Amino acid sequence: MGWRRLVGAKNRLLFIDIGGAKLMKPLYTVVAGAALTLAVTAWYAAVQNDAEEATMRVAFFPNIAHAVPVVGMETGSFERNIGNITRLEVRLFDSGPQAIEALFSGSIDMAYVGPGPAINGFLKSTDRDIRILAGAASGGSSMVAHTDSGIALAEDLRGKRVAAPQISNTQDISLRNYLAENGMAPAERGGSVTVLNIANPDTYTLFAKGELDAAWVPEPWATMLVNELDGQRLFREEEMWPDGRFASVVLVARGQFVEENPTVVSKWLEVHHSMIEWINDNPRDARDSFNRYVESELGRPFPDDIIDESMSNILFTADPLKESIETFALRADGLGYLGRDGYDLNGLYMETHDGDA
Repeated sequence: MGWRRLVGAKNRLLFIDIGGAKLMKPLYTVVAGAALTLAVTAWYAAVQNDAEEATMRVAFFPNIAHAVPVVGMETGSFERNIGNITRLEVRLFDSGPQAIEALFSGSIDMAYVGPGPAINGFLKSTDRDIRILAGAASGGSSMVAHTDSGIALAEDLRGKRVAAPQISNTQDISLRNYLAENGMAPAERGGSVTVLNIANPDTYTLFAKGELDAAWVPEPWATMLVNELDGQRLFREEEMWPDGRFASVVLVARGQFVEENPTVVSKWLEVHHSMIEWINDNPRDARDSFNRYVESELGRPFPDDIIDESMSNILFTADPLKESIETFALRADGLGYLGRDGYDLNGLYMETHDGDA
């Protein structure tokens, strides 16, 4: 099930996808003044062409590591900076691979995703058209063990059931690489660790039932497993990286869209940068904005204390942290996620006139 929301000061529409069926509800009607009958057809065609050219479709996740787009949308900052002419379509996803598939199909233009899906998207896209424009966040993932699991060390994972989000996403790559580094393998590769690739809400449910021994998950789910379900945080992923920094969220786009719409993309990036600075300087206000958006779109906010602690585990930065992305590519390749012919990340980063990426 998915849905999309369109926003625009002059022409506002709401699109909802329910089980594959699309509903469209007009919220604002554009009233045209009197016009000569002979000019109506030409005027209507021009308006239609302008609307098509001025539509920008962006995807992100409703989790705290994606606070940059979430807070920017809640405060109206992106919409104000882009202006009244451009129609902005926002779509929420549960995982990076889903967003990359939407980029492949041309149903979105830009997305906030983890480095794993970004790398896969670049290598598998036609003409390598999916490119990284900027970083958005560093850190924000943890390995959490169930209190009854008996897990304290890496070797204790043998014979256990461990969850991570969708296969080939960033946490999945990190988990499987961690197993390999510690002499273990998932059950499907002859090892003793059962890796379950499931959505974060399902991980929470199974963890609560005692049907999972551990989970490698992003915030705020990691903190929820600890604070609400008495899980034991074995480590934060940033502890395993040089200087405690690694790319966890990046902004990617279809290269063709960027080349054809440089002004709109530049205006988005302006807000992207200002939101990062504002969130880092105003974490409590950012938390409130984040939760207002989540409540309005999903019906229920996260507890304030969960978001506060989750944000303390994340560094919001426009730096894509390229060395960490190179490391993710090496790990993904070792797991067989990048195909059999090797990989080349030349061209992964797309320079804009703002100097991003």
